[in-house]
Amino acid sequence: MTDFPLTLAQYREAYASGALTPAQAVREVYRRIAALADPAVFITLRPEAEVAAEADTLPAGPLHGIPVAVKDNIAVAGLPTTCACPDYGSVATEDATVVARLRQAGALVIGKTNLDQFATGLVGVRSPYGVPRNTLDPALVPGGSSSGSAVAVAAGLVPLALGTDTAGSGRVPAGLNNIVGLKPTLGALSTRGVVPACRTLDCVSVFALTAADAFEGFSALAGFDAADPFSRALPAGRPGEVPTRIGVPDAESRLFFGDRHAEAAFDASLADLEALGATLVPVDLTPFFAAAALLYDGPWVAERWEAIRGLITERPEALHPVTRAITERATAFSAADAFVGRYRLAELHRATEPVWQRLDALCVPTFPRPQTLAGLAADPVGPNAELGTYTNFVNLLDLCALAVPGHPRADGGPAGVTLIAPAGRDAALISLGDALHCAGGTPMGATGAPLPPAPEPAPARARGDEIELVVVGAHLSGLPLNGELTALGARLLRAVETAPDYRLYALPGAGPRRPGLVRVAAGTGTAIATEVWALTPEAFGRFVAAIPAPLGIGTLRLADGTAPKGFLCEPEGVREAEDVSRHGGWRAYLAAGRGA
Repeated sequence: MTDFPLTLAQYREAYASGALTPAQAVREVYRRIAALADPAVFITLRPEAEVAAEADTLPAGPLHGIPVAVKDNIAVAGLPTTCACPDYGSVATEDATVVARLRQAGALVIGKTNLDQFATGLVGVRSPYGVPRNTLDPALVPGGSSSGSAVAVAAGLVPLALGTDTAGSGRVPAGLNNIVGLKPTLGALSTRGVVPACRTLDCVSVFALTAADAFEGFSALAGFDAADPFSRALPAGRPGEVPTRIGVPDAESRLFFGDRHAEAAFDASLADLEALGATLVPVDLTPFFAAAALLYDGPWVAERWEAIRGLITERPEALHPVTRAITERATAFSAADAFVGRYRLAELHRATEPVWQRLDALCVPTFPRPQTLAGLAADPVGPNAELGTYTNFVNLLDLCALAVPGHPRADGGPAGVTLIAPAGRDAALISLGDALHCAGGTPMGATGAPLPPAPEPAPARARGDEIELVVVGAHLSGLPLNGELTALGARLLRAVETAPDYRLYALPGAGPRRPGLVRVAAGTGTAIATEVWALTPEAFGRFVAAIPAPLGIGTLRLADGTAPKGFLCEPEGVREAEDVSRHGGWRAYLAAGRGA
């Protein structure tokens, strides 16, 4: 079997040589997902059998057989779009333009990834679906808002993932997880089918292991979309000569907030640029920082309000408290303030123009310093704002950007750099980023060797102080009620089917459909997909006490030979219910578009 993870070129080589098939690649992806055991990466994961079957019928294209993860504010037909807000979620009826182009290019969509709710945040923790683990240090925030997409690539689950970027969401999580994040020129990738954060500033971003891979993904998705009023007809171009006139922050613009490890790592990356033949020119970033301040301290926050106006006015309690607090600041601005902000941005845009007349690109830290989960718990806003120091101005000033791993800090922490250029120069950034990333003499850059293969997962069991609980429906990882489990400290142990002695029903009633699992006579049932979670006795008791009729807890027989407690339904409760057993599980039923 081919060693994983693979770059796009390595996937193609493996397919061409017969060492790997797309269906085998799918099985390896799901094996690695199970081995990682981080249920917060994906909000919705497509059934493995469904994706494997699709792998046998893929069209030829530049991304043929490439597994891809998609951020859960980008529509994928048949899957819920939640934006990390269960009350907002609904099953998409058609693909976003970028997803349709993924499929046309032959890619395999694996599932929808976690994010800071409504793409509001750079930390990756503002989600009821949990916090994806930072792949370098679990004490650090994973970065956001595209947290799940970045972690999916960094953990070696998929070689390519889509995110979005308004204020740095496609760059900060890339830097914090030691991978590449391309934030294209505004309008180069269609945002039709993407739930907006700030519609005039949003763009779809690409996460990958290398700069070349990021550009391949970008090129496959780029192109004018007449149905998107913000789409622009821009040539994708091709990487060429490495730019050599590089601006860097001057003494007053170097902001590391006292972190000497971060500063030293940035200086090491600048030395790499000089070794590549670049001329470094100090730049006063004051007007860039002034533009950045407009994003949250100016009227652009009103775009976030507009994007979710109905939800925040009718059900404000449905929002994460930090997301709600940030968005509600929009009510402090008037229409006149919006024009004042627009005039100020035009002034700052003009003030920054001379920089691009003498430089090919800027090189800045992706973030001043990493942030910890503990620090964010003490201050939910300050660390987030700091992470955006070098990212918030980019979209406002119509620039493109590429985050690449830099030299590691002396303590082993992440310290990426971001390359920035005017609109339309995406390909030039790829040339520079690829050269800088490879400056350490390894295909994965100066930061170290490729990720090792994930270990074979062993069936996990509850500890002696825990009780196993089997879930079959909305409490599955990534589905709307999973937060009820994680809030009680539950741990995901394993995904396993029941013995073939059960029937699964979609219960009648108002609101979202609920599943009911009923044991039937031997030979008349089927195997149903489940997850086994572990809770303390106290948490188990609190959880069970809240279960409504006709559901209850009984003993289930699973295919791995175990018999934990789990959800069952009273036979009377399914008298008028739809039998959905043929789907093999609740996720597959939802994916078929029947559970909306």
